[in-house]
Amino acid sequence: MKKIAFFLLLSLTCGCKYDVYEEPLVTNYPDNVGKIMTDNCATSGCHNSTSKNGAAGLDLSTWDVMFNGTNNGAVTIPFRADFSTLLYFTNVDSSLGLVVQPTMPVNGSPISITDYKVLRDWIKNGAPSKEGAIMFPENAVRRKYYVANQGCDVVSVFDADKRVVMRMVDIGVHPGATPPESPHNIKVTPDGKYWVVVFLNSDIVQMYSTVTDQLVKTIPIGDGIAGGWNTITLSNDSKHGYAVDFNGGRVAFVDFDAGVSQTYGPFPTTGAANNLHGSALNATDDTLYVTYEESSKLVKIPIASPGDYQDVNLNPLGANFASTPLKPHEIIFSPDYSKYFITCQDVNQLRVFDTHTDTLIKVIPVGIFPLEFAMAEAQNLLFVTNMEDTYFPNMRGSVSAIDINSLTEVKRIMVGWQPHGIVVDPDKNCVIVANRNYTGGPAPHHASSCAGKNGYLSIINIATLEKDPGFKPEISVDPYAITVKR
Repeated sequence: MKKIAFFLLLSLTCGCKYDVYEEPLVTNYPDNVGKIMTDNCATSGCHNSTSKNGAAGLDLSTWDVMFNGTNNGAVTIPFRADFSTLLYFTNVDSSLGLVVQPTMPVNGSPISITDYKVLRDWIKNGAPSKEGAIMFPENAVRRKYYVANQGCDVVSVFDADKRVVMRMVDIGVHPGATPPESPHNIKVTPDGKYWVVVFLNSDIVQMYSTVTDQLVKTIPIGDGIAGGWNTITLSNDSKHGYAVDFNGGRVAFVDFDAGVSQTYGPFPTTGAANNLHGSALNATDDTLYVTYEESSKLVKIPIASPGDYQDVNLNPLGANFASTPLKPHEIIFSPDYSKYFITCQDVNQLRVFDTHTDTLIKVIPVGIFPLEFAMAEAQNLLFVTNMEDTYFPNMRGSVSAIDINSLTEVKRIMVGWQPHGIVVDPDKNCVIVANRNYTGGPAPHHASSCAGKNGYLSIINIATLEKDPGFKPEISVDPYAITVKR
């Protein structure tokens, strides 16, 4: 009997001793935030590491993985509760912010207003970790993508390696203005120190640090006469910019160091003087080439003596003559500057000219309404966004890949709805495309804190010339232009 009792006691003891012990998950959230997440969000069947694939790819089990976002992009953007979709889906009181269905947790009770305010205030303060760290801290070598959202007066800043929005930056001088100031073009200076923006509805150029993404300088342009400043070209030494006025046919020469500008034009000085658009500098930075949409012309403006400009006819008589206006939109030089390419939006053509003689070399048919360029120098490929193309069924828009040696379209690529801005990231061997999703496009997955529908980005693998099916981050309204900081 004593032996039986002994073995029973031993078995009970051993059973307790060898029970499976699971180490508590270290979430790295602040305690009050972590309790909300673990009790309501990172639960079985929802947003944890084992269930995320059935929950839009979102894993909220730890602070670090939360910033990977969902299949549709970031959910938490430090310091920007108004753009963090984590809050949209947990809010039930429209007086506190956007309310989006379905309210999370699905099939459960919504979190309390008190808990919602905890999350909101936490994000407003940078969404720090338990130790106080802020995701995506300042880093001079961080690679970024900058997207100008024309419908919202914000720039979406992407971490290029994680491929998610890391910051949203309010730009312009009249936040929340109606209509918006509309950032139309954005460029990173060749030295990588600044990103520069021009606006359709504001007579300024703004410079921001690529390290802090904080405003450095606002420079008035236009000499007090309102314009529609749609593009800007930067000098190779990063000291000057040349902003183009679509409405008034003028060009503002901007000195970034001195913070001043001088406006010239209109070009041409006789006849209708408006609708200047695309611009590029030649190899020696001494001549600015500007497309003139209301004619089939190009204007060549000497930097040292702007009044001595020259018109170039882009539609010479002969086999390549077009009876309708070309509406030349954008211009880009070949890497060796021996040729320049011009998109002609009304005739669905890419026209190629000899730089030295300004003679037409080739007319390349592309998709409907060709607009913007991006050059992949290593692969001798030029990419063109065809914003209204119907080449692919049930899709509006495409990208043409052009071999710059043979001057032929080698592939038409399906991206997203109404592609416009485009840039090459040579470090990642890819092309990033801003899809406006502006007219008649698919409903976005998320609402926006601005009026209008969200757009999104697409990525093309240069090696395969195929779109990455796993990359479609939504961003704010009307993503129009994009640039890269390497």
